[in-house]
Amino acid sequence: MVKLSVIVPFHNVRPYAPDAIRSLRANAREDVEFVLVDDASTDGTGDVLDRAERELPGAVLIRRTENGVSGARNTGIDAARGEYLTFMDGDDFAAPGYFGRLLDCIEALGCNFVRTDHVRFTGGRRTLHRVPFGPRDTVVDARTVILPEDRSTPVDYPYSWAGAYHRRLVDEGLLHFPEDLRTAEDRPWIWALHRKGGSFAVPSEFGIFYRRGVTSSLTQIGDTRQLDFVRSFDRVLTETAEDPDADRFLPKAVRTYCAIISHHLATIDKFEPQVARRLRSLSASALRRMPQDLLNDTLDSMDIARATQLRRLRRRPSTASEAVA
Repeated sequence: MVKLSVIVPFHNVRPYAPDAIRSLRANAREDVEFVLVDDASTDGTGDVLDRAERELPGAVLIRRTENGVSGARNTGIDAARGEYLTFMDGDDFAAPGYFGRLLDCIEALGCNFVRTDHVRFTGGRRTLHRVPFGPRDTVVDARTVILPEDRSTPVDYPYSWAGAYHRRLVDEGLLHFPEDLRTAEDRPWIWALHRKGGSFAVPSEFGIFYRRGVTSSLTQIGDTRQLDFVRSFDRVLTETAEDPDADRFLPKAVRTYCAIISHHLATIDKFEPQVARRLRSLSASALRRMPQDLLNDTLDSMDIARATQLRRLRRRPSTASEAVA
């Protein structure tokens, strides 16, 4: 019987896929399956996965003809047979035995989902990044950790692969990702998970190694796909506004949206000039769409440099074609 399904999308990660597969082999056990999704790779990644299908215990290989990380994860979710599901990216890897320990943790805790710390590494440098929630191995209502608005909380830690999830969340429509978003697809996902997902915990266990700085990663590419963060956070605001506790949660959503806009403006040099202009215009329109009373409160509480930048941006005119990402 399959207890845990590990869903791993691969898209053009030929240099890193062998490391990922080796780490999965070091996690093989009878009750764990590895759902390998070839996300329309064209660089030889598929050859690595062909071999993995033959040699990796518990491997299930699925091929897609259209690329998109949300679609790849959703394909894996639909094919998964486990009582619990988790994720890993095809350019990352896991510590030996990690997935078995993760399964043991969520079963022992008895909650709907867990979120885990992870190790981020660039070259030879490795840094532990913790879920922004202090208690470990303590089950709480996931809604109660969305706030406070002025500090980092678990909704600011959106990595799908940093956790495990009970199948009932699939049945409730909370685990699939929005396929119309090319980036920031995990932001509406994590907000919905914490608003509606029920019981949650952060175990002491961790073991995912996140490879930072991969040149094919969308986080490293300054093209128009990065601008989907605007539609992503518009969705967060819209869905949060429909929550019974909207008055409590919306200030946090607005503050996070502003912080993400500021982040993209701080890295605007990586964008082509045309995309940079569109970033400014879309961000200006986004600021004007936010609840203005909440936005004013947010700007009043931010540091002077960022608040001044955003106030100036809010006054920037935008064309009709740029009003929506």
